[in-house]
Amino acid sequence: MQLTLPQVARLFSVSENTIARWVRYENLPAVEVNSQYRFPRADLLEWAALQHRPFSPEIFREINGDHVSEVSLAEALSRGGVAVRVDGADRYEVFRAAINDLPVLAGMDRETLLDLLMSREKAGGTAIGDGIAIPHPRYPVVLADNVSIVRVCYLANPLDFQAVDGKPVDTLFLMICPTVHEHLQLLARLASVLNSPDFRPLLATRPDRTRLVSAIRAAEQAFIEQTETKS
Repeated sequence: MQLTLPQVARLFSVSENTIARWVRYENLPAVEVNSQYRFPRADLLEWAALQHRPFSPEIFREINGDHVSEVSLAEALSRGGVAVRVDGADRYEVFRAAINDLPVLAGMDRETLLDLLMSREKAGGTAIGDGIAIPHPRYPVVLADNVSIVRVCYLANPLDFQAVDGKPVDTLFLMICPTVHEHLQLLARLASVLNSPDFRPLLATRPDRTRLVSAIRAAEQAFIEQTETKS
């Protein structure tokens, strides 16, 4: 399940030289096989989402088959809700406050989930720029009802997440998923939504759950239609 350099260049609509430069200087995940790059699809999608790189919906279809409508970002957010004025002096305290009243765990305490979130941060920050971060465990988490959860958190005070653009983070999209499959689908959809020119200005107003879910549902539908058009 690995892609070649020409395939990845096509997915991002850039030259092969650009892809090679991303590997060298921007930590694009790749392995060398017989002096040629190979790109794990799952790692590639996560990198694209976290680096805020526009990509062809083809990458989503290739990773997840034809099951484009299986997981809904809007529904995951509806379950997770919106938390306002989430406070904390550092990432650990912010994450603790963000999951404090989130009834999603089955057989796992919150300290374990906090450790998983912090482990992912240490492996590579989840800030994507423009004041947004997408914290998530690297591996699936057992959840109540076995459904994915996305919670939007508006921070009481912007926090340094060591983002590439240097901007402090004021909004989190906290993502907790029971399977890798759902995690990748939601990352792909969230990346598409955040690339929408109409969504960023709305997010800056700190909309409540109703407005946010409605906007994401519309953007998500556009993503699905784009994917189907390219099928």
